[in-house]
Amino acid sequence: MTLEERLDAQRARGSTNPAVRVAYEAAVAELRRTRFLDHALRAGGYFPHFLLPDAEGRLIALHDLLARGPLVVTFFRGEWCPYCALTLAALETALPDLAAAGGQLVAITPETGGRALAMKQRHGVHYDVLVDVDSGIGLQCGLMFCVPEAYRMAIASAGIDLPDRHGNGGWLLPVPAAYVVDRSGVIRWDFLDVDFTRRAEPAAIVQALGSLD
Repeated sequence: MTLEERLDAQRARGSTNPAVRVAYEAAVAELRRTRFLDHALRAGGYFPHFLLPDAEGRLIALHDLLARGPLVVTFFRGEWCPYCALTLAALETALPDLAAAGGQLVAITPETGGRALAMKQRHGVHYDVLVDVDSGIGLQCGLMFCVPEAYRMAIASAGIDLPDRHGNGGWLLPVPAAYVVDRSGVIRWDFLDVDFTRRAEPAAIVQALGSLD
């Protein structure tokens, strides 16, 4: 089953909380209305340099990763998001194909407080998960949006405390995004969508890696 098929099944189930669903739909509609992605980093640009802690507490630098080969970078909101969980699992399954295409993978999340490590352990993830402290890299990529008040209240009512999970009160979340970055740091392929239920298909990422010069 492809990731898209799994996401379709999750969309069909929908949220069990009507308030969350309505607030989510309104948030997506507003991001579309304001053409949020017009200002996001796209293919052809340079991915911003980073030095971020990984889930195990080590500092990981972009230039060290690129010295080993092309890089796939994916952003996710957190394990509390079922669409993120499905995507992370699909990427784990695709790791051999990504490696065969010459790529390596990192997932970036704004979640702090040991949650990245807990997620890796719970799901048996074998790629690097990096913690974007205070969402600095996501902001540089133009991916972070301020959660609207209605959506804040809805997810809080579902027991999701974003200020606690992020270690700050910014109420920022990334839109779904994935990039393929070549060894010189240039983004050669991208996937961005304001709809949190839409994600890059691993097979498309593998194909993009295979097309690098």
